Amino acid sequence: MKKASSPLNVIWLFMIVFATIIAGYTGQMAAVTAATFESAETAVELAIGLVGAMALWLGILKVIEAAGLMALIARWIRPLMVRLFPEVPADHPAMSAMLMNIAANGLGLGNAATPLGLKAMTELNKLNANPGTATNAMCLFLAINTSSVTLLPIEVIALRSSAGADNPGSIIIPTLVATLCSTAVAITMAKLLAARGTKLEAKSVPTVEHEPLDSAIENDLAASDSPTDEPADLSPPGTIGNVVFGGLALVLSAAILYKLVTSLTTAVNGVPYFLTTDFVSVASHWLLPTVICLFLLVSYFRGVKVYEVMTEGAKEGFEIAIRIIPFLVAILVAIGMFRASGALDLMATALLPVTSLIGLPPEALPMALIRPLSGGGAYGLMSDIVSNDPNSFLADLVSTMQGSTETTFYVLAVYFGSIGISRSRHAVPAALCADATGLLASLAVCRFLF
Repeated sequence: MKKASSPLNVIWLFMIVFATIIAGYTGQMAAVTAATFESAETAVELAIGLVGAMALWLGILKVIEAAGLMALIARWIRPLMVRLFPEVPADHPAMSAMLMNIAANGLGLGNAATPLGLKAMTELNKLNANPGTATNAMCLFLAINTSSVTLLPIEVIALRSSAGADNPGSIIIPTLVATLCSTAVAITMAKLLAARGTKLEAKSVPTVEHEPLDSAIENDLAASDSPTDEPADLSPPGTIGNVVFGGLALVLSAAILYKLVTSLTTAVNGVPYFLTTDFVSVASHWLLPTVICLFLLVSYFRGVKVYEVMTEGAKEGFEIAIRIIPFLVAILVAIGMFRASGALDLMATALLPVTSLIGLPPEALPMALIRPLSGGGAYGLMSDIVSNDPNSFLADLVSTMQGSTETTFYVLAVYFGSIGISRSRHAVPAALCADATGLLASLAVCRFLF
């Protein structure tokens, strides 16, 4: 049976054709031509730049998995995740990988979140009976990822602080509220669209055609429940190892405790230190090394050969980077052409009457349009606005937008590209609905608070 075209096919083709037409009328054809080559080069540089972070975190994930911690995490969050992802077995490694990705995004640890998300997609793909086509679980996970709840938008707070904002952390609450709204919509839309897609497939596909898929799923589930997922080849450390690394763990714990006690008992200009943006910045620097040490030490005490397992898992980083290059090139070239042609500016002008009705400042409209397309472009726009007037309503609004939304098409290209997904099904509509909700919620919350 002929399959329906993916929404991403239509969006990608429209951006390229529309950009070329606009460039022909505006005289920007030379700029569009240059943008195609520059964007393709940028895509490769981005992919290569991901190798280091992916190698590190995929290696650490391999250590965690070998220690049996992934299965332990999966059991802890089983009640929630089983309801969200009923297609995924409760103890499957994908469950814990998804949770860790969401947690990393929430804490603003973007460099760690991407490899964790790629690991989750790889595990979800093991349950995929139709290679190349996104499953309901993949679509939901990607929608949640592009709208994930953000507790600490660290990069945005740091920029506001350097620009001289009176209260750089004032966007924490608006960002949290906006991301809660966008995540709720992401889950709702993904579930509704998945149910609609299931009904359409049930009407158009004979029952007999599902039989091979059922057997394939059973084989995948059997493989995922095989003994290979259990901790193996564990060699608990001897007395010297326990004493040395046990002592180091105690010293590290004492340092963390001292820092926390000091932060709770110290005040800066009458304000408790733990409520200041300086504490948030310092805590963010402590968080990543502490988490790495925690995982590695626990795995070591459980008998994992941490160095050997780490380097074995890190090998996957380069392989994934190579796989996502074609998808990144396709997406970034389309975005580059769209921006260079002036089509984005034209769209912003056309939407002004609509945005004025909801009270969105004209200066913030380019930010709203470019955020799903280009993380660097959106960050640049936000930086310019915040630097010019860090204490303005506009600066608060674009900062909240930056912290509460994601570069949707980049995430689509990287996550789906890493496992060769070309048919995205309802992932794009669900993610874009979440983006729109995040932007509208940012505006509403900022109007209320500022």
